[in-house]
Amino acid sequence: MSQANQGRLPSYGADDWTNRACDLIREVFEKPEAEIFFVFNGTAANSLALASLCRSYHSVICHEVAHVETDECGAPEFFSNGTKILTARGTHGKLDADAVERVIRKRTDIHYPKPRVLSLTQSTEFGTVYSTAEIEALSALARHHQLAVHMDGARFANAAVALRDKEGASPADFTWRAGVDVLCFGGTKNGMNTSEAVIFFNPEQAVEFDYRCKQAGQLASKMRFLSSQWLGMLQDGAWLDHAAHANAMTRSLADRLHPIPEVSVFLEPEVNALFVDMAPEHASAMHERGWHFYNFLGPERYRLMCNWDTTDEDLESFTRDLVETNPAA
Repeated sequence: MSQANQGRLPSYGADDWTNRACDLIREVFEKPEAEIFFVFNGTAANSLALASLCRSYHSVICHEVAHVETDECGAPEFFSNGTKILTARGTHGKLDADAVERVIRKRTDIHYPKPRVLSLTQSTEFGTVYSTAEIEALSALARHHQLAVHMDGARFANAAVALRDKEGASPADFTWRAGVDVLCFGGTKNGMNTSEAVIFFNPEQAVEFDYRCKQAGQLASKMRFLSSQWLGMLQDGAWLDHAAHANAMTRSLADRLHPIPEVSVFLEPEVNALFVDMAPEHASAMHERGWHFYNFLGPERYRLMCNWDTTDEDLESFTRDLVETNPAA
């Protein structure tokens, strides 16, 4: 960002920094024809991407805990002029294909909003990761019913590391090669400042998306400050290094918590999210000591997150406070 602040440059994305960032994203995803747009946050990325794939009488199918349903304050519906969100179930945040099929086939009459998009979150709100095969299967189902596939990749980097290590998969393998049409590639949760990338793997679906960005207040006049960050992250692999560190810290945190009987790990972490069960008074005591974490899906279940700069000292301090604030002690 400091380098991009030198001299005078064209505005609204007509600068060399933005062009180079787009080319580098195309290189990472092995998709030279991809169209890329930069916006300020994930809500705008998801909402505008979904709106571009729908008309107002369409619907979007997503998991019942997906952020586009639970945490976007109705923005997908707002920016699409009324597209309805329909939810389906699946274990630990991952859509079940049969459940999606039931939603698609529930009604086909003109009185019901026609399903048009299947939205996947990678990694999911439960910190789980869709395998490449699972994405391929869900995408094939979507194609069978003429649905486009959107991927909410707020924590895409963490999933990319997990799938690289588990399957040897590249970002291209579990996105467009697996059937994904549009990816909202998260930067903010991986250490960037106010920058998310919307990637259309099929350029025909990106027609006039620039107008959507402008109308929604997402067109940055000094676009280079958004796009230059992607150069810094992608050119030397820092985005994967950051994500790998966050994932490793979360695994280490889970290992530290296992011996504490008053805290139960709900799911073994695949990425940088750890879900635990503990007494609410225990959580309140930790909050009083300055630790910030959210309650998640139940009065005694909490989500613990590690990020790109979490340290071993952070984990040691958190674990020590967890033991000291134990209500049963």
